Amino acid sequence: MEAELASLAASGATTLVGLMVSETWTQARDRVARFFSRSGDGRSVEEELRLSRQELIATRESGDELAAADIEAGWRTRLRRALQDDPEAAEELRLMLRELAAGPGREPAASVHNSISGGVQHGPVFQGQSFSGLTFSTSGTVPPREGTEVE
Repeated sequence: MEAELASLAASGATTLVGLMVSETWTQARDRVARFFSRSGDGRSVEEELRLSRQELIATRESGDELAAADIEAGWRTRLRRALQDDPEAAEELRLMLRELAAGPGREPAASVHNSISGGVQHGPVFQGQSFSGLTFSTSGTVPPREGTEVE
């Protein structure tokens, strides 16, 4: 169970830090503050979230990935402690992560796996979830088949 809580805390910290630099941070911040207010430290958490976000923005602008990793590690530790202190908080954190990952008006993130096989590809290859309105232009020439000579 300890490994599961550690994994959940790591996922939560990664999501939290990612949201700190996103457009949905205001809604996420309020939700995260409510989560931590379970233990009675809501006001101090709001200030820590604000400071962490400022630091994170500064580290991203300067390219200091180690400092950004330190911020994430700090929140991972804090989440892990919250989960250890209150095992019922795990389900609330899972729910919060699902809600925050989906965001308002968006579908939950999907996993995509594409494989390209069969040799050389003589055209564009796209990987993604949804495409529409694509137009391809070609030169009209067909690449030679393997084993044939080109004149």
